Amino acid sequence: MRSLKYLNKYFLRYKVRLLLGFLFVAISNVLMIAQSDYIKKATDKFEKIVKGENTDKNELIMYAVYLLLLALGGGFFMFLKRQFLIVLSRLIEADLKNDIYTHYQQLDINFYKRNNTGDLMNRISEDVSRVRMYIGPAVMYIVDTFFTIATSLFFMLRQDAFLTMIVFIPLPLLSYVIFKVSDLINKKSTAVQENLSELTSQSQESFSGIRVIKAYSKENFFSSLFSKKVSKYREAALSMSRTEAAFHPFITLMIGLSLIAVVYFGGRQYIKGEILGIGIITQFIFLVYKLTWPFASLGWITSLVQRAAASQTRINEFLQTKPEIVNPTNEELKELGTVRFSNVSFTYPDTGIKALKNISFELKRGETVAITGPTGSGKSTVASLLTRMYDVGSGEISFAGAPVSKINLHALRRKTGYVPQEVFLFSDSIKNNIAFGLHAKGADPGDRVVQAAKDAEVHDNITGFPETYETVVGERGVTLSGGQKQRISIARAIIKDPELLIFDDCLSAVDTETEDRIVTNLKRIMQGKSSVIISHRISSIKHADRIIYLKNGEITEQGSHEELIALNGDYAELNRLQAL
Repeated sequence: MRSLKYLNKYFLRYKVRLLLGFLFVAISNVLMIAQSDYIKKATDKFEKIVKGENTDKNELIMYAVYLLLLALGGGFFMFLKRQFLIVLSRLIEADLKNDIYTHYQQLDINFYKRNNTGDLMNRISEDVSRVRMYIGPAVMYIVDTFFTIATSLFFMLRQDAFLTMIVFIPLPLLSYVIFKVSDLINKKSTAVQENLSELTSQSQESFSGIRVIKAYSKENFFSSLFSKKVSKYREAALSMSRTEAAFHPFITLMIGLSLIAVVYFGGRQYIKGEILGIGIITQFIFLVYKLTWPFASLGWITSLVQRAAASQTRINEFLQTKPEIVNPTNEELKELGTVRFSNVSFTYPDTGIKALKNISFELKRGETVAITGPTGSGKSTVASLLTRMYDVGSGEISFAGAPVSKINLHALRRKTGYVPQEVFLFSDSIKNNIAFGLHAKGADPGDRVVQAAKDAEVHDNITGFPETYETVVGERGVTLSGGQKQRISIARAIIKDPELLIFDDCLSAVDTETEDRIVTNLKRIMQGKSSVIISHRISSIKHADRIIYLKNGEITEQGSHEELIALNGDYAELNRLQAL
């Protein structure tokens, strides 16, 4: 249960509710178990009436009233204990999900490359749900079992120590079996959750790529693949269920043996005259039945605890992951100033691919630098390093003379407008997707949204939709064309009026006429701002103050459009090919 220690801080947060819940558990148990005394007295009274020793039946009515009051009181406090402890589990579940989600947001890009989306979703949903079952039902029944056993033991010892010993003889064997089965359930539960994560990942990937699957007519292949994963999950789940199924009957058998022992040995004592009335046997039978659920629930509780431990171990694995990219300071960043790459080299940690080799260039405020080159030459890596999605392997990137690793990360990103190569739109209105780039809260961004859409040459497309800017795009913008998504992404970047604009091949899906209008608008927007344009198209970058040609992660050519054409190298060859 070491992994579950992480939850202690939540228990401390709600300690008043937790302690009140425990108090109500204790009161409920005392009231319920106290009924056994009146059952004993009523049975002894019946015995005397049958023998003709006592004919006063008024006491029986009083015993019935007491039993009713105790039952009502016990039921009321049972209601309160559930209100406090089960509701507590829901509150902690919400806090835990919020903490996990917040932690996910702080982790860097490398983490998301190493872990698939389905697994992330499973840990924040299914795993947290299993942990909640420990926080609520398991904790409640553990405490309930403790108080039931303690209270029952007290009432039993008051009457007969020998019969009490007979009832509790199976406990050592029961404890040993619970210990062994707990370890087994823990291992099997971990296997179940791992298989469930694979299932979730497979589903998420299939639904996200459904258009590709249908285009290649691979529905049967993916159904078969999913079926195999379901079979693995089923086998793991059935294996754990078989273990649990064998546990419950064993506990019931132990309780049954205690009951038989009470009747047998208690009956012998009564016959020998060692106990004064048969009521004590009735009382012990009642108490054994009261102990039946706590003992019978041990298997279920053990299963809940072990499942929760397995799930919390998986959750802790991610919660203990520290982001490699952290914000070094909260000091506000006045301006980005001159951006300088000094002998920057970078190798992707997961693949070992060396993307950049000793890159050096300078971007002064108000300048536009364009980067082009063949696929895989490291162009997008430059964009990722500028926004500090990764830290450089060697060399240094600086803004206004300060190393990027020393400046306020959030301020840097707020002052940067970034249009990534892979456009992502949220399942929301077009208006909200464009306004996403704004950081101000409360103000209506209506006019700014329209102006940004016009600058990105997507306004006419939007007004053509029945609901115009309130049109809700599908998941990842699936209802829009590639060019529309790119232009909305451009609008999202420029609406925030950033100091640094980075366009990573963001005009690849628009026609040349629209591209020309967008580039013209961007020239006006980018006046006085630093800009980095990454593109394969010469038409998108020829207006730049300086063009960098990357090849195999190295700068092979650098200069203005006219200078590179005159150089008659790789850039000039690319220009000739595109001119054809």
